[in-house]
Amino acid sequence: MNAAPSPDFQDFQRAFAAHLRDPQHTPRPPGVPARRMAVYNELLFNNICGFVDRCFPVSRAILGEKRWRRLCRTFYRDWPLHTPWFREIPREFARYLAEADIRQPLPAWLPELAHYEWAELAVDVIDAPKPAHDPAGDLLRNPVALNPALLNLAYTWPVHRISPDYRPRKPQPTYLAVYRDANDDVQFSQINAVTSRLLALLAAAPTTGKTAIHQIAAELQHPAPEQLLAHGAALLDNLRRQGIVLGSLIGQQPATSDR
Repeated sequence: MNAAPSPDFQDFQRAFAAHLRDPQHTPRPPGVPARRMAVYNELLFNNICGFVDRCFPVSRAILGEKRWRRLCRTFYRDWPLHTPWFREIPREFARYLAEADIRQPLPAWLPELAHYEWAELAVDVIDAPKPAHDPAGDLLRNPVALNPALLNLAYTWPVHRISPDYRPRKPQPTYLAVYRDANDDVQFSQINAVTSRLLALLAAAPTTGKTAIHQIAAELQHPAPEQLLAHGAALLDNLRRQGIVLGSLIGQQPATSDR
């Protein structure tokens, strides 16, 4: 059996890690050469920044290099990373912007913009097998098969339009479907609130298109549910053409209310 680390060694590890996170305000552990410590500092910080830089090019361009580096430094210093996977660092950076108490002034829409930029990576690496489905199946009468590599996103700001040349002043509710198509390319589709709700219902449980549309009609108190059903059928076909809907599920029963 391996001996447990000594308390002195554990104290050294904590001091070493604390200095790596904040070398300007935390002293270097005794006995570590300054030049060697500087190499570690630069290597680790640049490594973390490399993953962040690649995932958030728009956010970086808008903030400018000086503010962006300062933001990366506070993320590196303050946010506890518990994942061993490098590809999850951008997700943690998006969480940091949304949840942390960041002292430097930032645009109100930056957390949502970063989440939107991260969504492309998230969909690209989703490892979810496609369910058994009939591509030409009846989407109204049978349970609908959604693309498993799909994020149904709702934002307060028009994140898909934000750029160095456009910075919104007022919120604008925005709904987006981010998904991987048949060629494994990530696609972005702007949708509306009703389509977003439809996708959420279809994702919650095996549900026929007819049942989901009737539920939306009830929620909207629509005066002509059958008219909405016709629009819903056309919408489902459009989602199928885009690759957001794959077809109808094979071998799964809809919820009791669908039978």
